[in-house]
Amino acid sequence: MDITPQASLAAPSSLAAPSSLAAPPSAAAEPHVPASGPAAPLRLALVVGSNREGRFAPVVADWFLGRAGAREDFTVDVVDLAEVDLPTALSGSPRPAVRAELAKVSPRLAAADAFVVLTPEYNHSFPAALKALIDWHYTEWQAKPVGFLSYGGVSGGLRAVEQLRQVFAEMHAVTVRDTVSFRNAGEQFDSEGRHRDPAAPEAAVKTMLDQLAWWGSALREAKARRPYGG
Repeated sequence: MDITPQASLAAPSSLAAPSSLAAPPSAAAEPHVPASGPAAPLRLALVVGSNREGRFAPVVADWFLGRAGAREDFTVDVVDLAEVDLPTALSGSPRPAVRAELAKVSPRLAAADAFVVLTPEYNHSFPAALKALIDWHYTEWQAKPVGFLSYGGVSGGLRAVEQLRQVFAEMHAVTVRDTVSFRNAGEQFDSEGRHRDPAAPEAAVKTMLDQLAWWGSALREAKARRPYGG
């Protein structure tokens, strides 16, 4: 189940979506290749997978952004599903209202070189809003690495992560082995959103980001030489 933060924990300003958004890519969009070559920072999209009222996700997201933002090998974009309203009923010809919602996220997923998916655990699984985002896209996920940042009760969201690995395998994405998870997350952060005992999670997030950096660079270079044909 999701964990509701203390009332004093407000959503961080870092979760605001960019003010200008490009048109959504077509289904046959080419993979993104930075103009400056493989040495350019990887574009990392943090997908905040909870849109639940009173969610704890902003606290965990803000903590993560403080670590990922300090690295020179990534630039980070936040795709917050609380700011998107995608229906669960899929369509090959979406209504104008749905196309407008897709325009908020599709170009940013297509531009990303790697993803971190932040998920709570609802009833041993992940949120419906996250599944809808995944299902509305396909080529945007292909041949890109995915890391997981999870939180929950006694499992720390790991049961949701194991199900997401199967879903992303079908999308031709590569999930990295190491995750960052917070068991009983509401007890691990103080009223200012600081982790009470940061040594272990900071070591875990470094390991995960190192793996994403390796896979992201390797796959970006490979796609620059030969587009992925999945």
